[in-house]
Amino acid sequence: MILYTMMPQELVFPTNNEVYDNLTQIDYEGIPLMVERTDDHAYRVVRVMSTNPDHFLDSRCLPGSKISI
Repeated sequence: MILYTMMPQELVFPTNNEVYDNLTQIDYEGIPLMVERTDDHAYRVVRVMSTNPDHFLDSRCLPGSKISI
């Protein structure tokens, strides 16, 4: 679908800031990660924030995996 409009994207697709309240950026064994705290006192990886390609291949910190600190 293509939407032709003069309105800014922020007005057409408003962001819900409550989604970002649970996110935290941590450094897990030298790899910067964006994580979300879960109910069982662990963290779920949301995004790898590194620019090193080797960090994206590390199976310990794939998006969706759980880590404990």
